[in-house]
Amino acid sequence: MQPHEFKLTEEGIKAVLPPLEAEIMEHMWKVKVATAGQVYEYMKARHPDIRRSTISILMNRLCERGLLTRSVEKGRGGMRYVYSITTTRKEFEEKVVQSILDALMTNFKEATYAYLSKIKK
Repeated sequence: MQPHEFKLTEEGIKAVLPPLEAEIMEHMWKVKVATAGQVYEYMKARHPDIRRSTISILMNRLCERGLLTRSVEKGRGGMRYVYSITTTRKEFEEKVVQSILDALMTNFKEATYAYLSKIKK
């Protein structure tokens, strides 16, 4: 997952993911595996006006970004997608930091080195 945008005014994963996608990922890191219907029930409690189709679209986007995978499961009423996480939160955060630092080093090498040399542990 390569962040294509970093929002300086947002905190945590909302700095690199849209707000609803970030909320879905926060939930998925807790549960590890869920259907879109299960995630919808969780999100509906927080966002009463949200639609089931919106959750499915957002979860498919997270699959396209490589943060979730999906498989087909047969159950009552037919087939459904079951979504699973592909990376831990820690791994995700490390990839984001690496990606951002790589971009800074490519575009602002001198300033990045200067700043990092000032940082103390």
